[in-house]
Amino acid sequence: MTDWSAGPAAERIGDLFWAMTVLGAVIFVIFCLALAYALWRGRRPVDPPTPERDRKSTRMILLLGGVIPALVLVPLFLWTVQTLGAIDPRAERPDLVVDLVGKQWWWEVRYRDSVAGNHFVTANELHVPVGRRVELRLTATDVIHSFWVPELHGKTDLIPGRENVTWIQADRPGVYAGRCAEYCGMQHAAMGLLVVAQPQEEFDAWAAGQRRAAATPSDSLTRRGREAFLGSACALCHRVRGTPAGGNIGPDLTHVASRRTLASALLPNTPGHLGGWISNPQALKPGSRMPRVPMSREEFSLIHHYLQTLE
Repeated sequence: MTDWSAGPAAERIGDLFWAMTVLGAVIFVIFCLALAYALWRGRRPVDPPTPERDRKSTRMILLLGGVIPALVLVPLFLWTVQTLGAIDPRAERPDLVVDLVGKQWWWEVRYRDSVAGNHFVTANELHVPVGRRVELRLTATDVIHSFWVPELHGKTDLIPGRENVTWIQADRPGVYAGRCAEYCGMQHAAMGLLVVAQPQEEFDAWAAGQRRAAATPSDSLTRRGREAFLGSACALCHRVRGTPAGGNIGPDLTHVASRRTLASALLPNTPGHLGGWISNPQALKPGSRMPRVPMSREEFSLIHHYLQTLE
């Protein structure tokens, strides 16, 4: 495992990449030297052609234009085919299946489960157990996006109306940054994703918490905050499981306070950034689907407090 790769797919892709890069650099240097030699030799008087010189030139053309390129390209082709086979999502059965939906400009993450009621939805964070093969079913709802986490795997497109399949596996714990790698509009550069690789026990505890509905407020301030949230336009676009809020336009907010970032990995999830995002999202991410919602200072304070309790 190299320092920059954290999974078997990225390691295989990286080995092939560096082999092609180094070999390409060597060939480029040789070509430049040969070109310099030809330019230097071209200044000398040219001898008249002879049959022997013609045969020698023909042999050099066959050697440099056919034999040597074949000796380079055929092994690279076989190595490429072998790498493609190793990273094929059908090569092995997955330990976990997750639906990843690309939207302008955020990611919806749906965890499947064979047990009814165990599936759940989150946003912009993909948690995976360390050492487990996770199959990703990729699609999009608006335009073409592309899933790319360089330390774990190569790029795979998310296409509206079509399901593509890829997989990732993280062999060491950590947080790995992902991006949309296909231009998808005004905020393409701000469409980030975090892959959080955890030991199995930590992942199981996290998943159990995500399956639960939002906790019932235990104090009057939080109850007022929930009422303010449900009475605002927020509840029309966002879902909070366990409450009447059932919107599906924006991310599921059931456990938004447990996430590391806001606005698709654009901002750290701190009280200050959360307040700024609620009050004026267009100032932080112009063109995003979240509008600036008019609200009084009291409504803002209550909603801000309530969202911080959704862990």
